[in-house]
Amino acid sequence: MKTRSQTAPKPLKTVALAPRPSSSKGGSKPAGKGDPLAPKKPPTAFFFYMEDFRKTYKQENPSVKSMQEVGKACGEKWNKMAFEEKVKYYDIATQKRAEFDKAMIEYKKKKESIEMSEESDYD
Repeated sequence: MKTRSQTAPKPLKTVALAPRPSSSKGGSKPAGKGDPLAPKKPPTAFFFYMEDFRKTYKQENPSVKSMQEVGKACGEKWNKMAFEEKVKYYDIATQKRAEFDKAMIEYKKKKESIEMSEESDYD
């Protein structure tokens, strides 16, 4: 009869593998450094609603300190709201988006003129 040491599987040889290139979740773009002078994107309608909701929720529930709980309650209420109730926040978001678009056009014009003047400096 064979002993346990004779029937035990033999250790496998270890092979060094090339390190995998580190990457974040598949398909995501690397975070680039944006221009700090560029206009920031405006919040969505939900975030404008969240501002109002947070104020009233904290008054009604002073013991709740967790932002996670506030956010969860806000999301649940937002999903249950009728579209007619959300229109106020969509209007605000649309207005802010229009302001952002105008600011972005101005920003791009300024950036183009700066780049054009820099190119002419090198000629």
